[in-house]
Amino acid sequence: MYLIGFPLLVVPFAVYNIIEFLIPGATPGAFWSHAIAQIGLASGAQWTLTTGDLMIALSLIILFVEILKSTRLSTRSIIDHLLSTVLFVIMLIEFLLVKQAATGTFFLLLMISFIDVVGGFSVSIRTAQRDIEIEGAGITRS
Repeated sequence: MYLIGFPLLVVPFAVYNIIEFLIPGATPGAFWSHAIAQIGLASGAQWTLTTGDLMIALSLIILFVEILKSTRLSTRSIIDHLLSTVLFVIMLIEFLLVKQAATGTFFLLLMISFIDVVGGFSVSIRTAQRDIEIEGAGITRS
């Protein structure tokens, strides 16, 4: 699988930037508050699904795939972690310095990227510890 060494969270980041920078004259974040659907709930309330909500939901699905990818120990997973960290740093810089990124949707994408970085390294370290414990279990000392 070739996508192992590629952080998939680049996709929502790229989509966000393409939409924000290619819609001329739009106010930053205006696209992400457009209603896609209104759904009546059993409580009688109306739930409005926005484009920003949909972007976050899809990003969370991608985050799940990224966490699954982090359970593999290989050179590609190390590269994937490194690229995920680079992506997080780029997103953080963009959030702090670019007006179009100062939205709630982009902030949540930034937090998803942060969870990907921290979660990926945590899972990898935990998996590596288990490998060491299993290999060390057969050693007897005299």
